[in-house]
Amino acid sequence: MNLPNKLTMLRVCLVPVFVVLMLAEGIPYGNIWAGVLFIAASLTDTLDGYLARKNNLVTDFGKFMDPIADKLLVCSAMICLVAQEKLAAWMVIIIIGREFIISGFRLVASDKGTVIAASYWGKFKTVFQMIMIVMLIYDFGEVWNHLALAVTWIALVLTVVSMIDYLRKNWSIMDGQM
Repeated sequence: MNLPNKLTMLRVCLVPVFVVLMLAEGIPYGNIWAGVLFIAASLTDTLDGYLARKNNLVTDFGKFMDPIADKLLVCSAMICLVAQEKLAAWMVIIIIGREFIISGFRLVASDKGTVIAASYWGKFKTVFQMIMIVMLIYDFGEVWNHLALAVTWIALVLTVVSMIDYLRKNWSIMDGQM
């Protein structure tokens, strides 16, 4: 297993630790450590892709597991934030629903021998979701909370826009499926 794939698997392994730090009672500075862990895990997402492309280490395993690792990290963080009443459940349902829809779309495309690459809208969506999560984990007061709310709405809009963009660009893949 090459280094980019190890970083992807590290991100997967960090998810349960992150969840415990976010939700377990009695862990001193649990949210602070969870935020640090989330930031570190998010940075491995950028690093593993960079290293894979730079060193010609792109693998089918990495293409498959990297987006799953991202979804596990982001979705588990959002669910923790719902549990802490820092994020509205309906927003998380929309965001996770989009992930299921696009993953299903990619599965159909894969069966037809087509790879649907991440779009810029999808990448912007992921970045804003990660920024949103960090801002919601750390509560630095009123101005911070207003900024976090704005970033949350931007992340939600980008989620919907990226889904529409994926569907519009790739709808022909569904021909004969319905």
